[in-house]
Amino acid sequence: MLVLKDMIYGDWEVSGVLEALILSAPMQRLKGVHQGGAIFLVDPSQKHTRYEHSLGVCWLVRHFGGSTEEQIAALLHDISHTAFSHVADQVFGHADEDYHEQIFGEVISRSAIPLILAEHGYDQVLKHFDQYTLLEQPLPDLCADRVDYTMRDLYHAGMISQPDINHFLSQLVVEGGRLTVVNEAAARWISRQYQKLNEEYFKKPEYLFANQRMAEVLKKAIAADLIGRDDLQLDDHAVIAKLRYCGYGQELEAIGQLERFENFSVRGAAERIKRRELYPSVFI
Repeated sequence: MLVLKDMIYGDWEVSGVLEALILSAPMQRLKGVHQGGAIFLVDPSQKHTRYEHSLGVCWLVRHFGGSTEEQIAALLHDISHTAFSHVADQVFGHADEDYHEQIFGEVISRSAIPLILAEHGYDQVLKHFDQYTLLEQPLPDLCADRVDYTMRDLYHAGMISQPDINHFLSQLVVEGGRLTVVNEAAARWISRQYQKLNEEYFKKPEYLFANQRMAEVLKKAIAADLIGRDDLQLDDHAVIAKLRYCGYGQELEAIGQLERFENFSVRGAAERIKRRELYPSVFI
C-alpha cells in the first residue's frame, strides 16, 4: 500500500497496478517536470509538477467514481510531457499545445509501462483513452484534468484558497459519465476562475518571458546538435544541467534575472497562447 500526500486533496492510498505505475521510472520522472514550464526560473514559488497534477487527476477520477482503468489513464495522461512541459510546443511549433499527445504512444512503448499493465491484467487500457469521459473532455466542458490544473495552478499562485476548492468540488456531480456543476453560481465561478488562470497566470508577462526565452535556448541547442529531442524526455533539472554543460549557462541565468525583459513583446507572446474558455454544463 502506498500512501500519497497531496496539499490540495490530502492523504490517500493506492495499491496494485496504481502503486506499481506511480513507482515506475516514467512517473517518477514527472517529479522533475514543472507544470508551468520554465516559470519556476523567474518565480521559484511556482514549483508544482506534472507528477502532482497527474496524481491529482487520478484522485478526482477516483473521487467521482471512475473505474480502475480510468484511474490508470488519469495517472498516465501526461506521461509524455517533455522537460518544461508546454515549452516544447513552442520549440516544435505546435500551436495546439499537443506535442506531448503526438509522442504519447512512442514514449509509452519505449517504457516499462506496457509490461506493468500486462502483469496486472490491464494491458487494454491504452487502447481506450477516448472512452474515459471523466478524465478528458474538449473545451468548453469540465473534466478531471481541467479541474485539477485550474485548481492547482490558481492555488499555488495564491488566487484561490483551500475552502474555495473544497466548496467547488462539493458542487460537482457526474451526469452521463461527465463532470458537471449543480447550479449556475458554480458554473459562473469556475468560468471566472478559468478566465483568471488564462489572463493572469498563463499570460503573466514574466511567465511568458521565461517560457519563450527557454524555447529560444532549446531551439538553438537543438539546431546546433548539442541536444536532441530525446534529451527532452529527461526532467527539467537534467536538461538545464546539459544546457549549462553545452555553454548556455549565461542565457539561463539571464532568464532567471529577467534580463532584457523591458524589451520583451508581451503582446506577441500572449497571442501564441492557446485560446481557452470554459462554460460547464449545469445539472438540472
